[in-house]
Amino acid sequence: MRILLIRHGDPDYAHDTLTEKGWREAKALAAYLKDKDITKFYCSPLGRAKDTASLTLQARGQEAEVLDYLREFDAPMPDPETGGMSICWDYFPREWMDDPLHFDPDHWMDSDLYRGHAPGPAAVEIGQKLDALLARHGYERTGNYYRVVRPNHDTIALVCHFGITCVLLGRLLHISPIQLFHQIFISPTGMTMVETEEREEGFAHFRMRYLGATPHLQLAGEPASASGMFKETFADPTDRMDIFKD
Repeated sequence: MRILLIRHGDPDYAHDTLTEKGWREAKALAAYLKDKDITKFYCSPLGRAKDTASLTLQARGQEAEVLDYLREFDAPMPDPETGGMSICWDYFPREWMDDPLHFDPDHWMDSDLYRGHAPGPAAVEIGQKLDALLARHGYERTGNYYRVVRPNHDTIALVCHFGITCVLLGRLLHISPIQLFHQIFISPTGMTMVETEEREEGFAHFRMRYLGATPHLQLAGEPASASGMFKETFADPTDRMDIFKD
């Protein structure tokens, strides 16, 4: 089976919807996915994800099942710089990269930075809910791999957000989500595909085929957004250029 993880379009966070660019991205996504073999859609309850999915669902004549745990990963952490609360994937490299626990898929939440805070329990709960969803589709988790109860070629699409995608990928690929939070980037409407690899009958694990792909934007002549990226060098302006936009 295949899992297609789709980030929402360029966001208008203030109103939890899409910018004009985001709507163009969603339109390009709908045109690209209109005839693809996708068995079922699942969607975050947040407006920017539902808006992104809406054009694809309309083009395909399908509906999505809304899953509350696909909302953006909502597990705030103390900010060492300000003392306030912040999202858990915006730490500076010096604040997390020297602790080997942050690279451990099973014990990252035991580090000095994360111990006793919300992300660890939240990620465990989300992983359990993801496993329950996969069991519905014929794959039951045992340890760090899956027993195949009903082998199939289904493709399920999850329209959600960057942070939660990192948590889901961490569960599927047995990688610390801390690494993914800080070391990968997915453009708005970027598509990430993981699929089962069944080398022994009855046993499977997930393997990533691609990360954050945007062929739909290229076909539509729409530059990929850098929403969510920080500056390339410290002296740069905040906005990044898409070097392939021409």
